[in-house]
Amino acid sequence: MAYTTIDDPSVFFQTLLYTGNASNPRNLTNTGNSDLKPDFIWLKDRTINGTNHVLTNSSLGFDAPNAPSAGGQVASDSEGAVNTPQATYGYISAQLTDGFTASAGGTNGDTVNKNSSNFVAWQWKINAGSTSSNSDGQITSTVQVNQSAGISIIEYTGTSSQKTVGHGLGVKPDILLFKNLETSANWYMFNKNFQNYTTYAVLLSYANAAGIYSNAMAGTEPTSSVFTVGNDTTTGNGDDHICYAFAEKQGYSKFGKYVGNGNADGVFVYTGFKPAFVLIKSFSATHNWHILDNQRSPANPVTKYLLPDTTGPEATF
Repeated sequence: MAYTTIDDPSVFFQTLLYTGNASNPRNLTNTGNSDLKPDFIWLKDRTINGTNHVLTNSSLGFDAPNAPSAGGQVASDSEGAVNTPQATYGYISAQLTDGFTASAGGTNGDTVNKNSSNFVAWQWKINAGSTSSNSDGQITSTVQVNQSAGISIIEYTGTSSQKTVGHGLGVKPDILLFKNLETSANWYMFNKNFQNYTTYAVLLSYANAAGIYSNAMAGTEPTSSVFTVGNDTTTGNGDDHICYAFAEKQGYSKFGKYVGNGNADGVFVYTGFKPAFVLIKSFSATHNWHILDNQRSPANPVTKYLLPDTTGPEATF
């Protein structure tokens, strides 16, 4: 068996570090081995306390002023609906051949290019913004899929009853991350490694949440073509929703679990490769989510982290 199915991970994922300069607009260029035109961008000001995480993608539309009705960006630290932040926060206005454009809002782009702030932008390539209609499920969805990298962005409108939704991955997803775009509602993540994939979720925007019972997936495991949603606000309720679906790819991505031991040396967690991006959450205790990467901490020990469920700045262990 091949060690990896993706020889150059920078084709599909890169982390960019930059210092804001308050210019408007500002084109930012990636630094990986390959050019990467990002379709999913997760960005955070590392310096200033009280600044939201910015999550946006090419399916919804980067250029917030001209995005569709459900376009714009959302924050992992907020229950808020999708917004068009060009009026107040600053926003990502375009994807480039190898990077993206940061544009100023009413406060001179403080969310994405504040002068002298240090920023991190995690970026995934999917399908160059090209979407297709998917009728595998009872609800017709709009999907942007990269089966090689195991990632799909799914847009769909929920209903008042249990329904299936096509995801386009071609394999059973290991992670499903949901956000209601129209109504204030929690983020929900379903993970194959939870006690019960179909009923336990962790709320990304809740720092104090452990494993939580939920009927958001109506008690049904996803398949290689569809997942099932209920009629609650999280995944249904007649609103527009976004779902990020991930499936493991050997040598590129891994979704697992481990039991902490409280020792200074910690626990060895085998992934089969050196990870570039790590997202961790305890689902048996009320601890924050943590994001670590190989750019902010390029050598061991990896000490710099951000908390995706808070607006706090970067901190160190």
